[in-house]
Amino acid sequence: MYRRDLLRRGAAAGTLALAGCLDGDDPAFTDGFESGLDGWEPAAAIGPEVDLADFDWEVAVSDAQAASGDRSLRIWNEGDYDDGVTWATRPVSISTDGTSRITVTAQFWSEFESFNTLRDAVMRLGPERPAAEADFPDPGLNTSAPGEMPYGGLREPLWLADGWREYTFEWTLPALSLDRLYLSVGTSVIWEGDAEHYVDEVAVETHSS
Repeated sequence: MYRRDLLRRGAAAGTLALAGCLDGDDPAFTDGFESGLDGWEPAAAIGPEVDLADFDWEVAVSDAQAASGDRSLRIWNEGDYDDGVTWATRPVSISTDGTSRITVTAQFWSEFESFNTLRDAVMRLGPERPAAEADFPDPGLNTSAPGEMPYGGLREPLWLADGWREYTFEWTLPALSLDRLYLSVGTSVIWEGDAEHYVDEVAVETHSS
């Protein structure tokens, strides 16, 4: 309940920033897109066999769906090429000094539950912005397994629920000291067919050693 209450307070104020430690954990960032994109930058990529200009996609804040508050991030992309990823990225000011793990959660909306996977949810947190599909985890990968990796993230199927479903990953930080990381959320095309999804209640929590 604490994290969701924090998200709702952050949504009312726009993009919430830093908070103090709570039992060694720091709810360092939340966003419910109530203030629009507010630092998020839309982007897309597709394989080399297709010109990116031929890949149709949209990223915008919408009031059509919301896990909490009144707005969420709408992500739409076409499926004609069985390929392509669409996402939004923003910098997050989080000091990694004294931090051993980071947990990232977000709510993703699918129109209905389906046995067919038309899209994967993609999430990423790391010291650099993603620029290509290969910069996100491989299908089925979630970095919550122990072991240091250069960035954290996941790529897991959508359409697993009718409506909102939480996706989460943990990242065990490598030996680095940074004051800024880049957070990305989006969808990856798996199968033919246009599809839209919504993202809300994005949260980043740090855990001390």
